[in-house]
Amino acid sequence: MMDEQPNNLEFKIDRSSLYAEESFSDLKAGTIKRLTPVKADGTEDKSRKTIFVGHTSILTPNGPLPIQNNIPAKDLQQAIKKFPEVMQEAMDQLIEEVKKYQEQEQGRIQKPDSGLIIPGR
Repeated sequence: MMDEQPNNLEFKIDRSSLYAEESFSDLKAGTIKRLTPVKADGTEDKSRKTIFVGHTSILTPNGPLPIQNNIPAKDLQQAIKKFPEVMQEAMDQLIEEVKKYQEQEQGRIQKPDSGLIIPGR
């Protein structure tokens, strides 16, 4: 079924949405990435806001599970301060999504009729 793959994929960089990326890590809890908006010539684009993204992993029986979330911050110090709260929010959201998925899967499990005849029904 390889011939069913779309052949019209477009790998084009959006020149108006470029960011320079820097990583800051304590090598323990996680990493904060600072995405600084830049113009196509590499100079800073002061018309757009810097974005901070937190990354961490939690260990599960099936291996590490990566978690990431945007950090609403104006600078690195503020991002560091908000990192624990934002990562907890991302983990809580992930847990809720897993619970919803499990409930959906439980609803899909078909239970065969036992064939037992109950008198009076």
